[in-house]
Amino acid sequence: MAATEGSFRYHGHRITYDVHGSGERVLVLVHGLLMNRRMYDKLAPDIASRGYRVVAVDLLGHGRSDRLADRQIYSMTAFADQVRALLDHLELEAPVVGGTSLGANVGLEFAAHHPDRAGALFIEMPVLEDALLGAALMFTPILLGLRVASPLLKGLAAVAQQIPRSNYLVDIGLDWIRQDPEPSRAVLEGILFGRSAPTREERQTFQQPALVIGHPNDPLHPFSDADMLVEEMPNARLVDANSILEWRLTPERLTNELAAFLDDVYAAGEAEGERPARAASG
Repeated sequence: MAATEGSFRYHGHRITYDVHGSGERVLVLVHGLLMNRRMYDKLAPDIASRGYRVVAVDLLGHGRSDRLADRQIYSMTAFADQVRALLDHLELEAPVVGGTSLGANVGLEFAAHHPDRAGALFIEMPVLEDALLGAALMFTPILLGLRVASPLLKGLAAVAQQIPRSNYLVDIGLDWIRQDPEPSRAVLEGILFGRSAPTREERQTFQQPALVIGHPNDPLHPFSDADMLVEEMPNARLVDANSILEWRLTPERLTNELAAFLDDVYAAGEAEGERPARAASG
């Protein structure tokens, strides 16, 4: 079944999303940095086919949502507030929330600022204290390139936009190139010069069930960050991916892990006589 596209206004700006499937068991997915909701084009339908409603959102500055060249509007707290606005728009009380990389950190930030609205957390590749060096080494040259080579990058974006979508992994890479560099630079500046994640003390207070996926040999998303997070959060469990490519090339094992986690979360809520994990009010 094809996804249904929707949008809403947040502080005057348009935020877009896709909905896969239906029902009160809901998973909200947030993309990676400078990526978009299309990165879940395989995962979202698969989870939806198992009886879930999956909502994949484009945060401001990403995908088909408004992309403004104003770094003041981009921060982890603002992204968490956009997820809260999405839940209000869809009349969701407390679904499972999370995502990959930036999306993982947004899920954590959402739990810190809106704990009553996070029924559970899905965290793949969190970027925490042990990732600081890798993030600096990776994003500093990207930020410099976006600043000094903007005319060239705009030309490349125009060419890339003419390439039709075809291969899933190729499209993920092309989506980076297809973007106007000015809003991308603003997003990076807003994120890199602000708070990147909740503090350790905040994370230790999280009571939500959490599934944490860690990857080996990834300097930007070191496994030690995922391991540390599970030690800090009392109701979290860790799944060790074989590599950063496992979920992209051979997804069955990790998708089954996520589906089993969702089943456990919602079954527990139903057993207590609540709406599924307090997932939907509308």
